Amino acid sequence: MNSQRPVNLDLRTIKLPVTAYTSILHRISGVILFVGVAIMLYALDVSLGSEEGFGQVKAWLTSPLAKLVIWALLSALLYHLVAGIRHLIMDAGIGETLEGGKLGSKIVIAVSLVVIVLAGVWIW
Repeated sequence: MNSQRPVNLDLRTIKLPVTAYTSILHRISGVILFVGVAIMLYALDVSLGSEEGFGQVKAWLTSPLAKLVIWALLSALLYHLVAGIRHLIMDAGIGETLEGGKLGSKIVIAVSLVVIVLAGVWIW
């Protein structure tokens, strides 16, 4: 083992490529969707429990905080969808090179930003 090798454990100084950011965001969006499904299933359970429960959920969904949560969940879903389509395209053998991966990551970020902004306009 070479003890002279450089060791950099400060994650704030490591420069990651754009492909790493899209991969990390894809995983984070998956976790957000997992938690979000639990929240939405709870809201569905409360709304189907009684007429009062339906009224509570309806009132909650009209609040600005709820709209922000819904927008965050929808944003995670849209990003996860766009990045997933990129993975399917790469599984088909398109964009597997280093340059193709970088271009695909940039396209994922650009398309995701557009659809997330459009979703925000639609919700608000």
